[in-house]
Amino acid sequence: MIERLLQTKTSEAIKQLYGQDIPSGSIGLEKTKKEIEGDFTVVVFPLSKISRKSPEATAQDIGNFLVKNVKQVREFKVIKGFLNIFLKDEFWIAFLDQNHADEEFGMNIQKEGDPVLLEFSSPNTNKPLHLGHIRNNLLGFSLSRILQFQGNKVIRMNLVNDRGIHICKSMLAYMKWGNNETPGSAGMKSDHLIGKYYVLFDRKYKEEVKVLMEEGLPEEEANRNAPLMIEAQEILRKWEAKDPDVRELWSHMNDWAFEGFTETYRKLGVSFDVVQYESETYLSGKELVLEGLKSGSLLQRPDGSIWADLQEEGLDEKLLLRSDGTSVYMTQDLGTAQLRYDEFHPSKMIYVVGNEQNYHFDVLKRILKKIGRDWSDKLFHLSYGMVELPEGKMKSREGTVVDADDLMEEMFSTAEETTRALGKVDAFPEEEARELFRIIGLGALKYFILKVDPKKNMLFDPKESIDFNGNTGPFIQYTYARIQSLLRKAEIGGLKSESSIQHPASSIQHPASSIQHLIEKSSSAVFLLPQEKEILKLLYQFPLVLVQAGEAYSPAAIANYVYELSKEYNQFYQEIPVLKEADKNAMFLRLKLSFFTGNIIKKAMWLLGIEVPERM
Repeated sequence: MIERLLQTKTSEAIKQLYGQDIPSGSIGLEKTKKEIEGDFTVVVFPLSKISRKSPEATAQDIGNFLVKNVKQVREFKVIKGFLNIFLKDEFWIAFLDQNHADEEFGMNIQKEGDPVLLEFSSPNTNKPLHLGHIRNNLLGFSLSRILQFQGNKVIRMNLVNDRGIHICKSMLAYMKWGNNETPGSAGMKSDHLIGKYYVLFDRKYKEEVKVLMEEGLPEEEANRNAPLMIEAQEILRKWEAKDPDVRELWSHMNDWAFEGFTETYRKLGVSFDVVQYESETYLSGKELVLEGLKSGSLLQRPDGSIWADLQEEGLDEKLLLRSDGTSVYMTQDLGTAQLRYDEFHPSKMIYVVGNEQNYHFDVLKRILKKIGRDWSDKLFHLSYGMVELPEGKMKSREGTVVDADDLMEEMFSTAEETTRALGKVDAFPEEEARELFRIIGLGALKYFILKVDPKKNMLFDPKESIDFNGNTGPFIQYTYARIQSLLRKAEIGGLKSESSIQHPASSIQHPASSIQHLIEKSSSAVFLLPQEKEILKLLYQFPLVLVQAGEAYSPAAIANYVYELSKEYNQFYQEIPVLKEADKNAMFLRLKLSFFTGNIIKKAMWLLGIEVPERM
């Protein structure tokens, strides 16, 4: 990388000019801001203490040294304490020649060492997936590809929450008011039918609580003593005792939920390597709790309940087993973590879970450490913000969530309406048009969500997300399609923009081209325009952006990068002729630049889980 060379040579300059050694890694070097001329900037202020000169004089000394000793440096300019370095066109053209057709550009395909376990989705079988789940799934799936791209072996895991009091609530409502209804008889998607009874339980339960409060019970006591809640807890006890009737209904309703989830995942374009179920992991958690009690790490109260005392760590006591022997969420998470460690020996276990669970995961790590699991340091909670709509927050119990399936259908419809209004599919066969609406609709949804830093809460506006201008998925998809159209129109020696090859490590489809030999003869004779250089500088940053996205666990870094690249290319396309360029050498270089840009757009969008159409 040229950055490393510039840092090394700057360190040499300080040694020769001022007689002092300084580690090259401590040299402040950054990409020059777009509004300022230059390619890279050395921050000179700290170095003036060594030179005992003004920052401007120090920058002048170092700049002269770099021009003389680094063949890639053309010139420099000094602005106060900043040394702005200009690289020769030959450097950028060589970069284009060497990398434009490299399928592995930005990748580290070596996958050795222990795997990274990435848990995401984790639905409850008492309701269908909703908008909040969509953000979870998109973050997890995109991050899995980003980490794979950087050479990690990634195992995508889904822990289905198929047991617990919330499941019993849906079961109880169905037992009382279901009348043997099925998805077929109700004309409903199977997981939607389950959600219907979860909402029904909550409505009936609130009616009971209201009556008890009117009779004089405090709210907390009314919540605890409502007949429906007592019945639901009894069903949970029967489930843990393996009551055959309860288990049969539970299995039947869970099958409906799983069937619905599978269809939603397929439509959303996410998949998993391993699916686990709480019903199969919670017993392992009980064993850990009993082991901790035996070792003295945990404590038991007179009623038989078992707790972890975290007060010395600034927290409180945490219930792990109830007095009746039933487990809580923390119990099963302890067991699941142990099972995963035993089976996979991961380098890291990443949980993609909303920020309302920050405390839960803090406690999980501390309890594991308390009972002697030093590998608890490998756990990382990727805490993300909530998704809200213009109308406000969603509540599953009250049935005010935005269903994932309904939202995707709305996105497809909005994509069709917008695309047809712009006349973009007038010449398309209907089947191809329908596929385009799906690609644009999903791309709009995924990009709008992933472009936001995961840590931040976000407001999702479906109509705003489908816009062919601005920072949106359709704008980037259109840029890619525009490039493919340009390459198809070129029809020059051996250019085959519509064929493709597949890289086995990444499963990304790249356009294949034999244009390289045409450009190699003329690249060195071409003078780069500022618009061309800006695109090359962005392309050069792609590997660094990937590293930053992986280190921060943030697909937003890639989303906003590919938008900047697309915006820069569109400006170039509007201002600079390509096929109408009289200078054939310049035309070939611009085609090559377009080809490289298209490849990186497609690669970046693949990392986000987004498809790009070949034409639109």
